Amino acid sequence: MDGILFSIIRTIISFMLLILVTLVIGKHINSHKTHFSFALSITIGSLIANMGFNTHLDFTEILGSFFSLFTLYYILLLMTSHSRTLRQWISGCPTVIIEKGKVLEDNMKKIKFTLDDLNQHLREKGVFDISEVDYALLEVSGELSIKKKDQFQNVTKLDLHLPTHTSNSLPVELIMDGRIIDKNLTPHYSKDWLDKELRTRGLALREIYYAVISSNGSLFIDKVQDHLHYPTDIE
Repeated sequence: MDGILFSIIRTIISFMLLILVTLVIGKHINSHKTHFSFALSITIGSLIANMGFNTHLDFTEILGSFFSLFTLYYILLLMTSHSRTLRQWISGCPTVIIEKGKVLEDNMKKIKFTLDDLNQHLREKGVFDISEVDYALLEVSGELSIKKKDQFQNVTKLDLHLPTHTSNSLPVELIMDGRIIDKNLTPHYSKDWLDKELRTRGLALREIYYAVISSNGSLFIDKVQDHLHYPTDIE
């Protein structure tokens, strides 16, 4: 019984440590997707697993290893933020795959990247004709970044000389799961204004699943019961 209780305590402590570390450096690990962050995430996962479940290993020793790894990463994070050379050495550099519409075979051979890999990555980017690509780079994360040739790029409002609206803002969520999000209320979008909008639509707060002010200033409302008789997908 004591062994089970000790395992539960170890698991809880390990999980709380993982949450704490994720709050501190989680964005760096998830967003950068470098070789270093990939290796770190695997090592952290292994240490946490052993810390929580492997009762044959001393808990304090694994805890010391965990904090040593975390400290090392944090120090390197500070160092690389001031040194591009060190950052490139640790994180790696992107590889140019296509330049001026020409496939660079030598670069592909160096990183063991085949034409099948290239075509798959292009299709995932919505490009089914390699002749449309001007530049393509394989990022350290394994993602392919592409620049299409001018004649194949999407048309923008600037190209068509159409007026652009710069007053759009981020959407503001006002109701979620039938509850008003008080911190998002403003003098313009106040509770009285929201109540008035709901009354105009003949709706009560309990009927609202989600309500948000879109980027163009309009109010979008999704009800709890959408009355779709034949929804496309049901889990």
